[in-house]
Amino acid sequence: MKTDELITLLATGAGSVEPDATARRYATALGWGAFGATLLMAILLGVRPDIDAAARLPMFWIKLAFPLSVAIGSLFAAPRLSRPGARLGWVPGALVAPVLAMWLLTAYVLLAAPVPERAGLVIGRTWKYCLVDVPRLALPVLAATLWAMKGLAPTRLALAGAAAGLLAGAIGALVYALHCPEMEAPFIGVWYVAGMLIPATAGALLGPIVLRW
Repeated sequence: MKTDELITLLATGAGSVEPDATARRYATALGWGAFGATLLMAILLGVRPDIDAAARLPMFWIKLAFPLSVAIGSLFAAPRLSRPGARLGWVPGALVAPVLAMWLLTAYVLLAAPVPERAGLVIGRTWKYCLVDVPRLALPVLAATLWAMKGLAPTRLALAGAAAGLLAGAIGALVYALHCPEMEAPFIGVWYVAGMLIPATAGALLGPIVLRW
Protein backbone atom coordinates (compact mmCIF):
# COMPACT_ATOMS: atom_id res chain seq x y z
CA MET A 1 0.00 0.00 0.00
CA LYS A 2 1.31 3.44 -0.91
CA THR A 3 1.92 6.04 1.77
CA ASP A 4 -0.81 8.38 0.47
CA GLU A 5 -3.32 5.53 0.50
CA LEU A 6 -2.36 4.61 4.07
CA ILE A 7 -2.80 8.20 5.24
CA THR A 8 -6.19 8.40 3.54
CA LEU A 9 -7.26 5.13 5.15
CA LEU A 10 -6.16 6.26 8.60
CA ALA A 11 -7.91 9.60 8.20
CA THR A 12 -11.18 8.13 6.97
CA GLY A 13 -13.91 8.75 9.51
CA ALA A 14 -11.59 10.70 11.79
CA GLY A 15 -13.16 13.69 13.48
CA SER A 16 -11.50 17.04 13.91
CA VAL A 17 -8.88 17.33 16.62
CA GLU A 18 -9.25 20.16 19.11
CA PRO A 19 -6.31 22.56 18.76
CA ASP A 20 -5.58 22.57 22.50
CA ALA A 21 -5.91 18.82 22.99
CA THR A 22 -2.15 18.33 23.50
CA ALA A 23 -1.86 21.17 26.00
CA ARG A 24 -4.87 19.97 28.00
CA ARG A 25 -3.61 16.40 28.05
CA TYR A 26 -0.17 17.45 29.28
CA ALA A 27 -1.61 19.84 31.84
CA THR A 28 -3.65 16.99 33.31
CA ALA A 29 -0.71 14.59 33.25
CA LEU A 30 1.76 17.00 34.82
CA GLY A 31 -0.72 18.17 37.43
CA TRP A 32 -1.34 14.64 38.68
CA GLY A 33 2.29 13.58 38.20
CA ALA A 34 3.71 16.51 40.16
CA PHE A 35 1.11 15.97 42.87
CA GLY A 36 2.13 12.31 43.13
CA ALA A 37 5.84 13.20 43.29
CA THR A 38 5.25 15.81 46.00
CA LEU A 39 3.08 13.41 47.99
CA LEU A 40 5.75 10.71 47.80
CA MET A 41 8.39 13.17 48.97
CA ALA A 42 6.24 14.29 51.89
CA ILE A 43 5.45 10.72 52.97
CA LEU A 44 8.78 9.01 52.35
CA LEU A 45 11.34 11.78 52.85
CA GLY A 46 9.91 15.01 54.23
CA VAL A 47 11.02 18.57 53.65
CA ARG A 48 14.46 19.40 55.04
CA PRO A 49 14.00 20.82 58.56
CA ASP A 50 16.23 23.86 57.96
CA ILE A 51 14.52 24.95 54.74
CA ASP A 52 13.82 28.44 56.14
CA ALA A 53 17.52 29.06 56.67
CA ALA A 54 18.49 27.35 53.40
CA ALA A 55 16.06 29.53 51.44
CA ARG A 56 18.12 32.58 52.40
CA LEU A 57 21.11 31.21 50.48
CA PRO A 58 21.51 31.87 46.73
CA MET A 59 22.68 28.29 46.12
CA PHE A 60 19.34 26.95 47.32
CA TRP A 61 17.57 28.79 44.51
CA ILE A 62 20.21 27.76 41.99
CA LYS A 63 19.61 24.16 43.06
CA LEU A 64 15.89 24.60 42.35
CA ALA A 65 16.41 26.57 39.14
CA PHE A 66 18.59 23.88 37.59
CA PRO A 67 16.05 21.02 37.41
CA LEU A 68 13.28 23.54 36.74
CA SER A 69 15.15 24.73 33.63
CA VAL A 70 15.60 21.14 32.45
CA ALA A 71 11.90 20.49 33.09
CA ILE A 72 10.89 23.52 31.02
CA GLY A 73 13.09 22.39 28.13
CA SER A 74 11.67 18.88 28.38
CA LEU A 75 8.17 20.29 28.42
CA PHE A 76 8.81 21.76 24.99
CA ALA A 77 10.37 18.52 23.73
CA ALA A 78 7.77 16.01 24.92
CA PRO A 79 4.66 17.51 23.24
CA ARG A 80 6.55 17.95 19.96
CA LEU A 81 7.66 14.33 20.03
CA SER A 82 4.05 13.33 20.70
CA ARG A 83 3.09 14.43 17.18
CA PRO A 84 4.34 12.92 13.92
CA GLY A 85 6.61 15.14 11.88
CA ALA A 86 7.09 17.85 14.50
CA ARG A 87 10.62 19.24 14.61
CA LEU A 88 12.56 19.86 17.80
CA GLY A 89 14.30 22.96 16.42
CA TRP A 90 15.95 24.91 19.23
CA VAL A 91 14.73 22.58 21.99
CA PRO A 92 17.92 20.44 22.30
CA GLY A 93 19.88 23.63 22.94
CA ALA A 94 17.44 24.60 25.68
CA LEU A 95 18.00 21.22 27.32
CA VAL A 96 21.78 21.36 27.11
CA ALA A 97 22.16 24.98 28.27
CA PRO A 98 21.25 24.51 31.97
CA VAL A 99 23.45 21.42 32.21
CA LEU A 100 26.42 23.25 30.72
CA ALA A 101 25.80 26.21 33.02
CA MET A 102 25.78 23.92 36.07
CA TRP A 103 28.93 22.15 34.88
CA LEU A 104 30.69 25.49 34.41
CA LEU A 105 29.76 26.44 37.96
CA THR A 106 30.94 23.01 39.09
CA ALA A 107 34.31 23.54 37.39
CA TYR A 108 34.65 26.99 38.96
CA VAL A 109 33.94 25.67 42.47
CA LEU A 110 36.29 22.72 42.10
CA LEU A 111 39.16 24.83 40.74
CA ALA A 112 38.74 27.32 43.58
CA ALA A 113 38.69 24.61 46.26
CA PRO A 114 41.81 23.05 47.81
CA VAL A 115 42.69 19.75 46.16
CA PRO A 116 41.97 17.58 49.25
CA GLU A 117 38.42 18.98 49.47
CA ARG A 118 37.41 18.44 45.84
CA ALA A 119 36.33 14.82 46.16
CA GLY A 120 34.13 15.68 49.13
CA LEU A 121 32.43 18.46 47.16
CA VAL A 122 31.48 15.95 44.46
CA ILE A 123 30.55 12.98 46.65
CA GLY A 124 28.79 14.90 49.41
CA ARG A 125 27.04 12.82 52.07
CA THR A 126 23.92 11.61 50.26
CA TRP A 127 24.87 10.71 46.67
CA LYS A 128 23.47 7.18 46.98
CA TYR A 129 20.10 8.54 48.11
CA CYS A 130 20.04 10.99 45.22
CA LEU A 131 20.38 8.14 42.70
CA VAL A 132 17.49 6.29 44.32
CA ASP A 133 15.13 9.04 45.40
CA VAL A 134 15.13 11.21 42.28
CA PRO A 135 14.04 8.31 40.01
CA ARG A 136 11.55 7.14 42.65
CA LEU A 137 9.93 10.57 42.85
CA ALA A 138 9.93 10.72 39.04
CA LEU A 139 7.76 7.59 38.68
CA PRO A 140 4.33 9.31 38.97
CA VAL A 141 5.38 11.94 36.42
CA LEU A 142 6.79 9.34 34.04
CA ALA A 143 3.61 7.27 34.16
CA ALA A 144 1.43 10.35 33.64
CA THR A 145 3.57 11.71 30.80
CA LEU A 146 3.61 8.37 28.97
CA TRP A 147 -0.19 8.32 29.34
CA ALA A 148 -0.36 11.78 27.76
CA MET A 149 1.85 10.68 24.87
CA LYS A 150 -0.04 7.43 24.37
CA GLY A 151 -3.21 9.36 23.61
CA LEU A 152 -1.50 11.35 20.86
CA ALA A 153 0.52 10.03 17.92
CA PRO A 154 4.26 9.71 18.61
CA THR A 155 6.33 8.09 15.89
CA ARG A 156 9.88 8.32 17.31
CA LEU A 157 8.98 6.12 20.25
CA ALA A 158 12.36 5.75 21.98
CA LEU A 159 13.12 9.46 21.69
CA ALA A 160 9.63 10.37 22.87
CA GLY A 161 9.99 8.04 25.83
CA ALA A 162 13.37 9.58 26.66
CA ALA A 163 11.83 13.06 26.63
CA ALA A 164 9.04 11.86 28.92
CA GLY A 165 11.63 10.33 31.25
CA LEU A 166 13.78 13.45 31.28
CA LEU A 167 10.75 15.58 32.09
CA ALA A 168 9.86 13.18 34.89
CA GLY A 169 13.43 13.11 36.18
CA ALA A 170 13.66 16.91 36.20
CA ILE A 171 10.43 17.26 38.16
CA GLY A 172 11.55 14.46 40.49
CA ALA A 173 14.85 16.31 41.08
CA LEU A 174 12.99 19.58 41.67
CA VAL A 175 10.81 17.98 44.32
CA TYR A 176 13.76 16.11 45.82
CA ALA A 177 15.66 19.39 46.17
CA LEU A 178 13.19 20.42 48.88
CA HIS A 179 14.45 17.48 50.95
CA CYS A 180 18.10 17.24 49.91
CA PRO A 181 20.59 18.88 52.32
CA GLU A 182 23.40 19.10 49.74
CA MET A 183 24.15 22.62 48.51
CA GLU A 184 27.40 22.32 46.57
CA ALA A 185 27.41 22.82 42.80
CA PRO A 186 29.70 19.81 42.11
CA PHE A 187 27.28 17.50 43.89
CA ILE A 188 24.31 18.87 41.94
CA GLY A 189 26.20 18.88 38.65
CA VAL A 190 27.03 15.18 38.99
CA TRP A 191 24.34 13.42 40.99
CA TYR A 192 21.27 15.46 40.04
CA VAL A 193 22.18 14.99 36.38
CA ALA A 194 22.67 11.26 36.95
CA GLY A 195 19.38 11.07 38.84
CA MET A 196 17.53 12.73 35.95
CA LEU A 197 19.18 10.50 33.35
CA ILE A 198 17.95 7.31 35.01
CA PRO A 199 14.24 8.04 34.28
CA ALA A 200 15.26 9.32 30.82
CA THR A 201 16.92 5.99 30.09
CA ALA A 202 13.92 4.10 31.47
CA GLY A 203 11.62 6.18 29.27
CA ALA A 204 13.72 5.44 26.18
CA LEU A 205 13.43 1.71 26.91
CA LEU A 206 9.70 1.87 27.69
CA GLY A 207 8.78 4.13 24.77
CA PRO A 208 8.81 1.48 22.02
CA ILE A 209 6.71 -0.79 24.22
CA VAL A 210 4.25 1.56 25.88
CA LEU A 211 3.79 4.13 23.10
CA ARG A 212 3.29 1.72 20.22
CA TRP A 213 0.06 2.36 18.28
